[in-house]
Amino acid sequence: MCGAHAQIATAGELSVGLRLAGAVRDDVRRAVWEDRTLVRTFGPRGTVHLLTTRDLPMWTGALSALDRPLPSFDRSVRLTPDEVDQVVAGIATVLADAALTVDDLTEALAEEVGPWAVERTMPAFQQLWPRWRMAVDVAANRGALCFGPDSGRKVTYTNPHRWLPGFTPMPGPAAERLLLRRYLATYGPATAAHVGRWLSAPAGWADRVVAAAAAAGEIEPVRVGAWTGWLPAGDLAVPDTAPSGVRLLPYFDAYGVGCHPRDLVFPGRAADRALNRGQAGNYPVLLVDGTVAGVWHQKRAGRFLDVTVEPLDPPAPARRRELTEQAERVAAFQGLTPRLTIGPVTVGPHA
Repeated sequence: MCGAHAQIATAGELSVGLRLAGAVRDDVRRAVWEDRTLVRTFGPRGTVHLLTTRDLPMWTGALSALDRPLPSFDRSVRLTPDEVDQVVAGIATVLADAALTVDDLTEALAEEVGPWAVERTMPAFQQLWPRWRMAVDVAANRGALCFGPDSGRKVTYTNPHRWLPGFTPMPGPAAERLLLRRYLATYGPATAAHVGRWLSAPAGWADRVVAAAAAAGEIEPVRVGAWTGWLPAGDLAVPDTAPSGVRLLPYFDAYGVGCHPRDLVFPGRAADRALNRGQAGNYPVLLVDGTVAGVWHQKRAGRFLDVTVEPLDPPAPARRRELTEQAERVAAFQGLTPRLTIGPVTVGPHA
């Protein structure tokens, strides 16, 4: 998957769980908070993801090499590169043996780094946040921070070194090319532009990494209709059978977000109904034979899960049975009993 988008925590858990036979929500949560085989941190596009802990050296090595700009605030608010380095070092130190809430981390950084790091100057949600919060995803990308278990209703952060002893980010060039090969193995064939869009990488980054991987013989080109994409070297076999079956994918599922070109995955009317200004993931999607064929929504009602599916075309009896099975799978993951409705979804896109 190359990670599961988990800005909506329950959607990220469902994305992972649907790909594991018989898995329930507690299995995924156990993997994050007890077994530590998954880590919740900032991943592609600067958004919260569930990533495999064993791959954290690759992710941090590649993402820290992206040089993604900080939020475009006024010069008096922004952190300088040197201040970012100080904040990240301070975060790594104070989280080395602790999981701290935002308030506790702010207090610790005031002492470790200085009062300037915690000045409330960062505009966010009609209030001002401490300046250090501009560097949260930078700290995660450099391997100094990840999410810890919630403290009541409050988020905590901790240092991933606590969960992965000996953890060190991979050197940037090797990490970038490995991440490229992982992406192409999952979502390829893909162009450099597709890769750059998936990561929200700076202009020219994907071109440089693709060129380096091609020069090293790690990837090779393949023709797809009118365009040329890339695949890992030697990974050119075409499956014997076409994609088949029905799936209900949650918000920001990796399949819809990672696959390009968009018009192959969201053909025709699917783009109008299931994309939000060209962006994938804002709607949970109905997938039929590998392409988006509608949207859906779920809402808990006591011990029941009300699942509403809006297909673009009326489902045949066989598809209706598959939809029923998918609703049962989504509900079983959450320990609930499904109630399926085929009809309009009135809920708008998630931000």
